[in-house]
Amino acid sequence: MKCGTVAIIGRPSSGKSTLVNTITEMPVSITASTPQTTRNAIRGIFTDQRGQLIFTDTPGYHINEKKLNIKLQEVAIASLNDSDIILYMIDASRPFGKEEESIIEILKHAKAPIVCGINKSDVASSTNLEEAQDFIKERLPEAPIFVLSAKLDEGVDELLIELFKRSPEGELAYAEDMFTDQPLEMRISEIIRGKTINTLSQELPHSIYVDISDLEYNEEKKEVWVRAFIITERESQKGIIVGKGGANIKKIRVRSFNAIKHIFPDQQLKLDLRVKAQPKWRKNSILLNKLIK
Repeated sequence: MKCGTVAIIGRPSSGKSTLVNTITEMPVSITASTPQTTRNAIRGIFTDQRGQLIFTDTPGYHINEKKLNIKLQEVAIASLNDSDIILYMIDASRPFGKEEESIIEILKHAKAPIVCGINKSDVASSTNLEEAQDFIKERLPEAPIFVLSAKLDEGVDELLIELFKRSPEGELAYAEDMFTDQPLEMRISEIIRGKTINTLSQELPHSIYVDISDLEYNEEKKEVWVRAFIITERESQKGIIVGKGGANIKKIRVRSFNAIKHIFPDQQLKLDLRVKAQPKWRKNSILLNKLIK
């Protein structure tokens, strides 16, 4: 039986989170068009008769001198050093730039075997796909390449075969029915944050976070009650999230409810979702820690 850890690295919006969610068939990580929505190294777990693969969805590698982006880079690089396999994801629908070259330089010094996934074959042209393959072959000639669409679940089975092939022998690290090792509160908060970002698109900076203030379970009534707060940096941003007549917050609540319900399929879910601003005197010390821990 195989049991391997797989660190996924790639620039923002290359499809890392979508791939993890597709493989685990559960909403483990945020997927959004807004770059850098994944703040932490999040684990997704896939188990079948071959064994177990433990995926670490790292923050998108982004060149920027801002403190937060530097911290995200550190999280991504640290995950590589602790993994059996590195999966390098490329978005074939976008031109390559300095970020890709920086990732390549990191991978050249990595000790773990590297597997490359050329993603978004559903939207990239045949020319784009060929250029992506040439790009990898020239810089990482030993790495096997897989063309796939994480969104449509195309080419993913072939990728899994290769990852199991390169995984070490070992007993399962997690129970067969587990698909993530994230704490329940974190999973719920990440779902709500993702739905907020997706609903508002570019209208709101994605440096918001979600605080789960209460999570109660009534076993007798089979009820789950969640109270959560979407925390903004400024008071003026609250109105953007709430929307005219509460339209935006209603959409966010419905979309979050539908996703969270998958975690509690046999329970009645009650979701109390509100918005508040982070007090200025706590913003720098607490907000940053929430984002980069």
